This record gives sequence, structure tokens and C-alpha cells, in this order.
Amino acid sequence: MLEQFKVQPKDQVMVSENNLRETVEAIFSKMGLSKNDIELAADVLIKADMRGVETHGVSNMLRSYVTGYGNGEINPNPNWKITRETPSTANIDGDKGIGIVMAAKAMDIAVEKAEKVGMGVVTIHNSRHLGMASYHALRATEKDMIGMCMTSCPPSVLPTWGAEPLLGTNPIAVAAPGLNEGPFVFDAAMSAVAGNKLGLARRNETQLLGGWVADAEGNPIMNEVDPPPPGYEGGASSYLLPVGGTRELGSHKGYGFMCVVDILGGIMSGGGYGINPGRPNFGHYVAAYNIEAFMDTGEFKETLDEFLTMLKTSKPAPGHDRVMYPGLPEVEEYQIRSEDGIPLHYEVVEWFQDICAELSIPMNWRK
Repeated sequence: MLEQFKVQPKDQVMVSENNLRETVEAIFSKMGLSKNDIELAADVLIKADMRGVETHGVSNMLRSYVTGYGNGEINPNPNWKITRETPSTANIDGDKGIGIVMAAKAMDIAVEKAEKVGMGVVTIHNSRHLGMASYHALRATEKDMIGMCMTSCPPSVLPTWGAEPLLGTNPIAVAAPGLNEGPFVFDAAMSAVAGNKLGLARRNETQLLGGWVADAEGNPIMNEVDPPPPGYEGGASSYLLPVGGTRELGSHKGYGFMCVVDILGGIMSGGGYGINPGRPNFGHYVAAYNIEAFMDTGEFKETLDEFLTMLKTSKPAPGHDRVMYPGLPEVEEYQIRSEDGIPLHYEVVEWFQDICAELSIPMNWRK
């Protein structure tokens, strides 16, 4: 994560994984989730924070989920069901269930299908935000499979040359298991900057780089600028741009990938697409590829190790200590935070204090 999105040392409150997990589970319990869903939902958020993906950890997402449960946008006990199925595919009606739980369950179904027929693809409509997409992709690697996850999001991003936000940030995640290296994990929004990072920038009082957002008329802003205020999705002073920022720098590629996600995760799930029906709906797509159906799993993992080692031992450019492969920074951050705790912004801690008092949840975060 870039420096402007990290919690600055002066604002940090260090919290242990166990203490944070206990509190998050207690909050989900108050929202009315079942025991298994409580543990799963908390795990998605905590793993995000442990991997340093604070955009999708407790800092940004938990308060949003609490609000969603409170106003009825999220169903704490969805009667989800498979609406169409083949040996290798399924489509699920999520019954307004939270995506962090629904997508994980969908991946388990995809893995089960991949074990039988080589690969499994599951789409979900009528669902809500799924959190860190790589969490669900990584779920497949636990079974020595390659996992993929993408989600069609409500609109906040301009198409290339457009002045109206018609597409979501639409992240794509792919995870593959190594033997001693890895796992390889690619997880990125198809916007130039993830939407949730705007909240981190506001909290840290840092600016956005040029090429990340456009002004209200759709002109890319190429100098540093303050992040737009909350609620920018509804129309404000600036909008997100696709990966690339401008056509000359490749924004048509990010734009195209966002369309792909809307098609596979939105339209093919039967739930429409980002802008139709719009917030709070999300369409999800997860896939599991059984490596053994294509080649020897051991050989794959050894070759992936070779590939990743080639990348990380290659010559770095001037001013850089090393080359890293996708997923390595998160593995290293997980190790650090396992020992030192998770750095939360003091404003986030204050929110926890307020919500725990409101819900009569004891909060003891002493290490």
C-alpha cells in the first residue's frame, strides 16, 4: 500500500489480532448472524487487516456493514438458494446476504465442483459487498487449486472519455498455490485507485496523485488533489478514473476490464450490472481451477516457485531494494502484524468504543 494510505505512527493504536477478532465477532453477533457466519465474516475482515489491506478491513468496512444491517439493506440470515446448476456451474440468489459470507460459501461450492469435474464457476446475484476479493480466491488455494474472484460494483468510475460514472471499481483477484513461495495473489480494483482508499486518504489527510480522479466534467486531474468528500458516488466535485487514468496511458484497458467484470459477475449472474440496479446490490463471480485436471499439482507448484523466485531475485531498478511478486508484501505484512499487532487509526478505535458502548459489548484491547 502506498504511504499516503497507511496509518501514520502518530495516529496508530496497536491492537492484537485476537482482541480485534473477538470484538468484531461480538458486533456481528449483535447484528443477528448465525455462529458460523459470524466467524466467517469476522475472518474475512481480520485477514484483510492482517495482510495490510486496510481498505477492506475493519477500518472502512465494518461500520458500513453495521449501517447496512441497521437499515435493512443487508439480510443477517439470508435464505440463499441455487437457482440454476450444472456439474461445473451454479448461480445463487443471495437474498440480500452480505457478500463476505456469500462469496466464501460460493467458492466452497466451486471447489467441490472442481474436485469432481476439473473446474467450478459460481455466480451470485442479489448480494452485498464481498470485502477483500483475494480472501475468496485464496480459499481455493487451500485445496491446491487456482482461485478467481470478481465483483460487479455500484457505479463510481468514469468510462474512458466519459463524464458520467457508469461502472464500479470492479476488482479482480487471482490466487495460485506455490510450494515454498507464494501464494501468488493478484487483487486489484480496475479503477486507477480503489474507492475505499479515498476514505483512508481523508482519514490520513493526504492527497491523491494525478490521474486517479477526474473533475465533475470528466477531465482527468493530473496534479495532486484532495480526495472528494464522502458520498462522491452520488455526484460531487470529482469521480474515479479507470486504471491508466487517461486514454494515452491505457485507461481503455481498465475500462475494458471493468466491463468484463460487469458482464461475468453482473449480467451473467442474472442480477443486472453495476448501475442497474445499482447500490446496494453487488454481483459476484468465483471460480476454482483444479490444477490436477490440467497437470501434476506438485510440478505446477514447483514451477510456480521457480517463476516467483525468478521475479523476486531479478535486478531492481535504481532507487529500489528489490523486486516483489504479487502477494509477497501481504505475506510479509501478515508476519509483522502477527507479532506487533494491527495498526488502527485512533478515529477507528473511537468508532469501536462508540459502537461497543451502544451495543453493550465489553471492549478490552490490552495486549
